[in-house]
Parts: sequence; structure tokens; C-alpha cells
Amino acid sequence: MTGGGAPGAAGIIRCLREEKNFHITVADANEEVIGKYLGDDFVQIPFATDANFIPSILTIAKQKNIHCILPLVTKELLPLAESKTKFEQENIKLLLSEKEPLTIANNKAQLYQFLQWRDIAVPDFRVVDSVELLKTAVQELGFSAKQVCIKPSEANGSRGFRIITNELDELDLFFQQKPNTTYIRYEKLLEIFTGHALPELLVSEYLPGDEYSVDCLANQGKAILVIPRLRKKMVNGISVAGEIIKEENIIQYCTTIVSELKLHGNIGIQVKKSAAGKFLILEINPRVQGTIAANLGAGINLPVLAIKQEFGWDIAEKEVQVKWGTGFLRYWNDYFTS
Repeated sequence: MTGGGAPGAAGIIRCLREEKNFHITVADANEEVIGKYLGDDFVQIPFATDANFIPSILTIAKQKNIHCILPLVTKELLPLAESKTKFEQENIKLLLSEKEPLTIANNKAQLYQFLQWRDIAVPDFRVVDSVELLKTAVQELGFSAKQVCIKPSEANGSRGFRIITNELDELDLFFQQKPNTTYIRYEKLLEIFTGHALPELLVSEYLPGDEYSVDCLANQGKAILVIPRLRKKMVNGISVAGEIIKEENIIQYCTTIVSELKLHGNIGIQVKKSAAGKFLILEINPRVQGTIAANLGAGINLPVLAIKQEFGWDIAEKEVQVKWGTGFLRYWNDYFTS
């Protein structure tokens, strides 16, 4: 498992620990990470952007007789997918989708366009790469009568995401809110961007309703499990409280998306309810999600199921029966080193 220092690493290792026959080698580009102490052994690897990333992973996997690689880091997915044949030749399985769906899923603009072209509902959006195009897009989306969102087409987590609004109480933000708000005034955004080259940005309508993380198990485009998690409380974009809810509209919507993109393995899809009451996509995480361990409380171990599926092992009926209505709370824990 790569990404041993990721926020969700401990929970995912906990899932893998449920299968007693697994030997878990944890990897990360940094040496001192929590996963180092929770797995069976640990290896330090190059960053995904390093030219030696694939050769190092392949060498380690062969030396340690590793049979399956579970990547947690978004930037690792495409390099691994491009080198899938090299791993298959060594009988090493990669738990990820093929290169083409990964390329689309990891680019929010391409994703929205792909789904729109297939008549799958998405938020009203524009793709821009300059301040002038941004101004036009914001106007066309109904600002300032409506709030508008902006985010880079390619970004991890909540990096670069902002909700554009002019209805900010600056005094309340200063004294009552922690300094990590996602809201920004339109004039301030233009001030930041003016005079700078912009990356490709997705500008879209703001969806004001409930937000769900949807954990999926997919088999070459077929949705085996689709489990919506209502996000009741978030800290820095990570769910810390929620409930697993059988929302059929979300299940059908995400099943269609998985099918159209031909996604595979553990997949995360973020959806939110629009002002019109329709659940629409925010983004896809085409990998195991950090809060996937919350499904353990509902009787579902998605990382283990993905590995069993990959090897063609038997999956018992009880392993895919969801205890709907299960709530969860997440908290910090400590591990002390000598």
C-alpha cells in the first residue's frame, strides 16, 4: 500500500488487517509516517514525479514477492497505469482503472465534458484559462444572484477550491471562524489572479444541498457495490462524521458514471444536491478513499473486497450486505515511537 502518510492510511490499513492472511508492506515517499508503524513492514519510495518511481516500485515488489499494489496517492495512478504491462509480466496486480478513464477522472473539466456529452447530468459549468474568460463565466452562471464555485481542473483534495460570494461577514470570519474558509469575494479573486498565467479552471454553479461521498467497488465498468455516505461534518475536506444512507438516486447515478467511464476497483465519487433537488457530481477519486474505513461499521470491507475480486477469490454473500443507517464518528489517535 502506497501513501502510508495519507490522512486515511491508518483506516485503510485497519481494513486490510481484517484479512489475517495478508502481509502488508506500506510505502511512502517520506520516511516518518504513521503507516510505517501500522503495517508489517515499510519501504521508502520516490515521489510519483520522479523518473525512478516505476523502476523502484517494480524492484521492491519483486524483491518482497508482493502480489498486489494498492495506491492511495492520486499522482501515482497514471504512471502505474501506463506501466501496467510491466507489473503484469511479473504477476503483480495493480488495483486501479485503465489509463484512459483515469485521465478523464483526474481532470474535472474533462470529466464534466465527458459526462455531459453522454447526457449524464452535471452542474452548469464553464472551462476557463484567463481572467477575461473567468469574468464571462461567472456572469453567465448568474453571479452575484447566485454563488459560484471555482477549482483547478487538476488538483488534489480541496486545493484551489473556492466559493465565490460577495455576502461575506468579514468580522464574523475573523473572530468566529478558523482561518481555512473556502469562501472568497469576487473582487479579491480577481485581484489574486490579475497579472498571472492561470491553469485550466472549472467554474460551476454552487450546489447548496447535502454532500455525499460514495464508495464504489467496480469490476471493469460494472458497479458491484455503491455506498453513499452523508458527510455531516468535515475538517479540511475530510469527513469526520456521517451516515451510510441508501439513497437510490445516488446509487443509480453513480452506477451509470462507473459504467460510462469503465472504472475499476475502489472508486470514490463526490456528489451534492443542487438547488433543484438533484444529486450532481462534484468530482471522482479513482482510488480508495480515505474515509472508506467507515464502511466497516456497516459490515463492508471495500479494500479487501477489491483485492478478492482482483484475484478471483470467493466473496461470501454476507460480505456485500450493507447495514444501511450506520453512523460514524472519526477521531485522532496517537502512536508513540521510541
